[in-house]
Amino acid sequence: MMGNRTNAAKLDFSEILPEEIETELKEAAMISMGTEVSDLDLINIKELCDQVLSLAEYRAQLYDYLKSRMNTVAPNLTALVGELVGARLIAHGGSLLNLAKQPGSTVQILGAEKALFRALKTKHATPKYGLIYHASLIGQAAPKHKGKISRSLAAKTALAIRCDALGDGEDNSMGLENRAKLEARLRNLEGKELGRAAGSAKGKPKIEVYDKDRKKGPGAMITSAKTYNPSADSILGLMANAEEKPVEEVDVGEEKKKKKKKKSEENGNAEAEGEESVKKEKKKKKKQASEDDGVNDEVGEKKKKKRKHSEENEEESEVASKKEKKKKKKKSED
Repeated sequence: MMGNRTNAAKLDFSEILPEEIETELKEAAMISMGTEVSDLDLINIKELCDQVLSLAEYRAQLYDYLKSRMNTVAPNLTALVGELVGARLIAHGGSLLNLAKQPGSTVQILGAEKALFRALKTKHATPKYGLIYHASLIGQAAPKHKGKISRSLAAKTALAIRCDALGDGEDNSMGLENRAKLEARLRNLEGKELGRAAGSAKGKPKIEVYDKDRKKGPGAMITSAKTYNPSADSILGLMANAEEKPVEEVDVGEEKKKKKKKKSEENGNAEAEGEESVKKEKKKKKKQASEDDGVNDEVGEKKKKKRKHSEENEEESEVASKKEKKKKKKKSED
């Protein structure tokens, strides 16, 4: 609008700028010591300004279009992560239906595949978030809580995507409900009071006074409280059977003692039989061991006899060979 700075004093900028900035601009234009700008430079500067303004208008128009499309295509996803992050997730997945087939763990690191495979290759820690990092809920969380919130948000986002892709409803009630739960979890992690989610506006839950006679409202009792029955304390009818009960108890005690004695006798007999069987087995083992020793002794004696016989044969053969050598020597001397 101004063009050259010499025109600043004559023009009125009230439609574009407030009065304070307008007066400062005019004073700066009069005092400025910069070089003069040629007409050709002014034309190029104006064209550049027009391009910047057109890009700003196109960006606002594109955002409105994206907002309307995302609210119709995926309202629950939009309520959870926003229009821009939701559109990036759908574009990265290929389509809303393809994205609905992915689990929450994949949605969490969607967009960080390069870092994931590099971490697996080098055996380092895997990334905690991908495109979902730009969601407003993760931005609100503290650095130490970003991993937990991103995992919870990814799980809820996967449910919202499936609801948008395969569900019949077109409202964003599920997304808003899950977002409220995530915000409450974030406040719980940060140690803040839950506010209205706890029950009252001041952050403290209301404690209702217990009234047993109340029969209306959510806290009503299903049945009335039972009163104490004093007639149950009467023992007049039980006096007749009072003398018989101790005798029965004594009889029962004697029967129990007899049963215990029988069991102990049976156990003692079983133990004695077990000891006798063990002794018999030991005797059998000793007999078998002695028989085996006798067999082994006979085998050893036979081996010794064979060895002696072989040694005698060897001695006889040596003596015969010596005699033959002597005879040969005598013949050779003759």
